[in-house]
Amino acid sequence: MNAIPIFADNERDAGVVEEICGYLTEEPPRNYFLFAGAGSGKTRTLVEVLRRMTGVVRHEKGGQLARRLRTYGRSIRVVTYTKNAVAVINGRLGDNDLVSVSTIHAFCWELVSGFNDDIRAALVAIKQAQLEKETAEAAAKPRGITPAKQRDLDEIKADIEAFKLTDVFIYHPDRETHGAGALAHNHVLDATAWLLLHRPTLQTILKDRHPIILIDESQDTMKGMLDALMSLAEPRGSGLTLGLLGDHRQRIYTDGHSDLPSLVPVSWATPELQMNHRSQRRIVTLINRIWEAELEGRTQPANGVEQHPRMEKAGGVVRIFIGDTSLSPEEKVKAERWCADQMRQASGSDAWSEDQYQLLALEHKLVATRGSFLDAYSAMALIDPNSAAPTGSGENKGPAAVQMLLNELSRLEACVGEDGAIDEFKATEVFRCFGRLDNMPESEVERAKRFEEILQGISDFAAACANPEATVEQVLTSVLNAKLFEVDPRLSAAFADKSPAPPAPGRGEEESKKDRIRRGWCALFATPWSQLQKYCTYLAGNSVLATHQVVKGSEFLHVMVVMDDKLAGGNRFSYDKIFGGVRLSKSDLDNAGKGKETTIDRSLRLLYVTCSRAKESLALVLWSSDPSAALNRIKESEWFSNEEIIEINFQV
Repeated sequence: MNAIPIFADNERDAGVVEEICGYLTEEPPRNYFLFAGAGSGKTRTLVEVLRRMTGVVRHEKGGQLARRLRTYGRSIRVVTYTKNAVAVINGRLGDNDLVSVSTIHAFCWELVSGFNDDIRAALVAIKQAQLEKETAEAAAKPRGITPAKQRDLDEIKADIEAFKLTDVFIYHPDRETHGAGALAHNHVLDATAWLLLHRPTLQTILKDRHPIILIDESQDTMKGMLDALMSLAEPRGSGLTLGLLGDHRQRIYTDGHSDLPSLVPVSWATPELQMNHRSQRRIVTLINRIWEAELEGRTQPANGVEQHPRMEKAGGVVRIFIGDTSLSPEEKVKAERWCADQMRQASGSDAWSEDQYQLLALEHKLVATRGSFLDAYSAMALIDPNSAAPTGSGENKGPAAVQMLLNELSRLEACVGEDGAIDEFKATEVFRCFGRLDNMPESEVERAKRFEEILQGISDFAAACANPEATVEQVLTSVLNAKLFEVDPRLSAAFADKSPAPPAPGRGEEESKKDRIRRGWCALFATPWSQLQKYCTYLAGNSVLATHQVVKGSEFLHVMVVMDDKLAGGNRFSYDKIFGGVRLSKSDLDNAGKGKETTIDRSLRLLYVTCSRAKESLALVLWSSDPSAALNRIKESEWFSNEEIIEINFQV
């Protein structure tokens, strides 16, 4: 008998590519959902399928499909989550005229761009439905429609009227658009989903252009768009074949379905990728146990494929550190450095002593607190909570109304040296880049006067930036007085309004959108200017400490997860509840009893996502309200061996 090769188990997914090719070339083609866990080689599998379906790699039926696509001027559409993912797939696939790869936003805009009457009808219908729903819900409450809620309803009515009066809609999938008719990202997705369900002509256009659509990260794809596409793909042979790729265990956004596998029709194929090519065995074992855990308050099913590590990846180091959350932020930072040193000793890797590991945090507020830009982040979150924080998709660039602060002024500040001196050549390039030198006065006298105003404005700006105590308001004063850059009307109006900030709502009190935004502007103007650059770094995804959402799809050799509910803010997630430091709330228990998603469900998924980022070593740092209770729960869970559980009890 021949010996089994040591790496034979690494090939357990070897047949999946051909399996999917079979579904796409059947007559009629078959829809499928590919379950692809963390580090499973999902992108490689996708690219290899595309190469066979478009004739790049010899494949009899794939070659036939490629010829049909080319004959009718059609292509396979791949919709993925980020612009980076688009670049990766295109880079691996090469020049291929039978495949179009884009983000979901670009895909939607390509479908509806120019159909202004249809977009208008869709947006009005969506807003009207929202108005009716929120009105009914508010009226059913004991207090009825409060003044704050009525203001919100009035804003929805104003949006409806504004849409009705818009002739042309403008949008760009890669940046914020401004002015009359400018659409936000969510508007485009919502309108496209509505039109796909209500406009047969658009359905025909879609099927004629792209008879096969493959959707990556389908667990986080907006429910409305996914539902619309799935309905068009049924019944089989409808003219549209859908391939979904994803892992519901890694769903971290509320836009997606809570349990996508349960929505996949029984007639669909369900191929699986069982391998984890990324992580060492110890880490793979941990994430399997995390997902299989039976925890009080958990409602999501533990369905999913158990992952298998590569045969040669038999090692890996895991530690969990438990400390008291009552320590100060400064003490916690020192303790986390101590934890890193413990990881250095356990793993033998100097990366842990040289800050060459990735820190992950639960929520954006924790990152902002540790990164010393909490005032800036909190203000931005009040102005526009949907765009204040970075996401894995790279779409959020900060609130649209403050782009001048985050772009033009950030670039201009980079022209100011540590001594306060201005690099005039660089500053000129900044002004030229933003078109501020295009419409200078023709009169020589007026031109000279305008140049003098600009130079004085830059000088005042540099002086304000150099003052460590300067606020955003003080820096903005010099910029606005000299009219250095074009300013969003919302920023100008808020700056001119010197009324005090409305009081923050009390517990259980409602706040109108108008009051919330005004509080945000007041908070922003009072924010130290020094925090703006740190906030910009964070938005760009370049801060030392990142959230789980930002590193979606990424991998790192060494990972430290900071679990600190106290600094995270909000109550959607709680690691302390998973590990027993805090009891489940009445709301948790009520939701669990009704089968609704709970804090445990959301937190467990984030824990799974976080741990599965690590390739070689993983440190979990839990700051608990009750370290003793958490320690006991952790030992009972059997997720970790005794030597992997370490109390943080040294003098910090």
